[in-house]
Amino acid sequence: MPFGKPAGVRCVQLTDDNRCRLFGRPERPAVCSSLKPAPDMCGSDPADAFARLRTLEQQTAPAVNGDR
Repeated sequence: MPFGKPAGVRCVQLTDDNRCRLFGRPERPAVCSSLKPAPDMCGSDPADAFARLRTLEQQTAPAVNGDR
């Protein structure tokens, strides 16, 4: 996604089984490479992990029209 991935939008590089098509490749975005699996990031199962990622996206979304 050349201009970044908007919050709430599924990454176009995720396969149907939620694996990264760019894993281990130089074109993988630095932000993705910096995410390290850990209980506070991944939770207890895939649903928990995606919920935590949604929260992180919301917390780090750019302000729109003076929000924040």
